[in-house]
Amino acid sequence: MSSKNQQAYGQEGAAVQKDSSQLRQKQMIAAHYDRLAEAEKTGEKAVYTFVPGNLTELMLTFDLLPVLPEINALQSGMRGKSRSYISAAEKLGHSEDVCTYVKCDVGMLKSGNVGPTGKHLPDPSLLLLSYTGCFTFMKWFEILKQEYDCPVVMLHVPYQADGKITDSMRSYVVDQLKTKVIPVLEEVSGVKYDEDRLKGLLANSAKAEDDLVAVLEMAKNKPSPIDAYFGGVYYIGPIFTAFRGTEDAVEYYKLLRAEVEERVRLGKGPITPEGEMKEEKFRVVVEGPPNWTSFRKFWKMFADEGAVVVASSYTKVGGVYDNGFRHDPERPLESLAEYCLGCYTNLNLPSRVDMLERYMDEYQADGLLINSIKSCNSFSAGQLMILREVEKRTGKPGGFIESDLVDPRYFSAANIKNRLESYFQMIEQKRMGDAKAAEEKEEVQG
Repeated sequence: MSSKNQQAYGQEGAAVQKDSSQLRQKQMIAAHYDRLAEAEKTGEKAVYTFVPGNLTELMLTFDLLPVLPEINALQSGMRGKSRSYISAAEKLGHSEDVCTYVKCDVGMLKSGNVGPTGKHLPDPSLLLLSYTGCFTFMKWFEILKQEYDCPVVMLHVPYQADGKITDSMRSYVVDQLKTKVIPVLEEVSGVKYDEDRLKGLLANSAKAEDDLVAVLEMAKNKPSPIDAYFGGVYYIGPIFTAFRGTEDAVEYYKLLRAEVEERVRLGKGPITPEGEMKEEKFRVVVEGPPNWTSFRKFWKMFADEGAVVVASSYTKVGGVYDNGFRHDPERPLESLAEYCLGCYTNLNLPSRVDMLERYMDEYQADGLLINSIKSCNSFSAGQLMILREVEKRTGKPGGFIESDLVDPRYFSAANIKNRLESYFQMIEQKRMGDAKAAEEKEEVQG
């Protein structure tokens, strides 16, 4: 079996095609979790942090291993482990309304802190909270602080209330990096801050970011060679987690870009759970995170209708690179500050509407679909306003479905499937109506 086009078995048993880039990513993730499992023996130290606004390059400068609790939670959801973890957390008194990432993480911790690959995760030497618009993160770290005997440092990132980054906001974050974050990283790691090393890592980040943006923007082609939501969550994996700034990330995105460029050259559609999509019938933009517990089934509902997600907000949660931002080695701390300030969760609602409207236009989408997450207030707040505003601006139909991140109790397959089928029928009717109106207009003018 060639490494270029292998088969692997997906979540529900069916054969799923895997390209070389996917296999490379799988190897990277496995190696990272192996290092984490051996950390207590090797003496390597782990830092628990979050995806939005993560300071991966800075942590790597101090030879620290990033651990991202929400990634562990979503991986647990995909592997069928989140139900028992959530139940364990609720028995400890955590409400049903609490973010299910939090409950999954707490349940995993109380069950021995065995990670999604089945290997033990090390206790953190530091809790590093980069606060970028999600209030739950602060409460989450308060819980973790009660469990672990380690220092906590918080990088407070001002909210973009007016939709722009000001000099004072940037300076405020840089000052915290210099006076609060870096000194603690030096103390925890025993390594002195090396700005030249940080610059090298940031240069790698910029290369990977260029290739990621190129991949996502190839969805502007017809047919789109990728699904920018279901496939997109795999594409963002390395750059949003422990690998941004590494040579591994540079090589992964170089490989991924070459694969997608080849699909464009051949006029191929995206790979779906059932193989290559033969006919693209609908192009949609999606707002909101996916459901992880039934991820493959959820994706298949779209693929069965010939629906491709050509752009999504969730793939920008760890960085809105298609707005032009790149990590800049010539301005290392300022660049990290701008990255944190520009994360999707730190954007105000008008900025999110503007971004989604732009996606609708640039990617020639047929409509906007919102997947509202029951336990994620950071994303769900304001989504109905976003939907109506984008509908008004674009004249394209909007759709609304509901699920959850990693709680399988809130994924109703029949309900979601019915709503999706109705939504795609609505798009088809809108097309027919537009075509008829165009014909009548042409007859009048003729």
